[in-house]
Amino acid sequence: MCGRYYIDETVASDIERLVMELDRQMKHRQAGDIYPTQTAPVICSKGKVLYGADMKWGFETKDHKQLINARAETALEKPSFSDSVMHRRCIIPATKFYEWNREKQKVTFSHPASPSIYMAGIYRMDGDGPHFVILTTAANISMSPVHDRMPLILEEQNIKRWIFEDDKVKEILAKPSPMLERQQDYEQLSLF
Repeated sequence: MCGRYYIDETVASDIERLVMELDRQMKHRQAGDIYPTQTAPVICSKGKVLYGADMKWGFETKDHKQLINARAETALEKPSFSDSVMHRRCIIPATKFYEWNREKQKVTFSHPASPSIYMAGIYRMDGDGPHFVILTTAANISMSPVHDRMPLILEEQNIKRWIFEDDKVKEILAKPSPMLERQQDYEQLSLF
């Protein structure tokens, strides 16, 4: 679930508007799709302020597989995620994200009332720097015709609560994601 998303200049503008400080090493990137294992912009904390940084998408497991998502319902219980949920939360901004339906057709999801989607995430430090995963939750009715899971999407007013307020974590993990707009695309996954 949520294995690819899209960013454009709106995401860069939103990050600059929301954060107090940007990582000096943060790359200015062209609009385009973000895939697992790629580096992407995220919003996290630095002390008591929102901070923009680049992080790599995916936690590598001991058997060298990539975990790109974590279930919001069980993230606090899983050893792979629990410490990050309590101490290293982030937001992954996107313009839209994709999912493929049962016929392997790509469907695009965007927020009808906002140019950006703010996906809840967590991160950890690995040998090559910070890595993030996207938290997912049960699909609401805007997503369920395509997939039974969706990113945990927060409204902009909840970004600071998610990142800074440890006592709100359980409440936010249980929040339903907002309704999304769905658009059928014509790219199909290869069957071979």
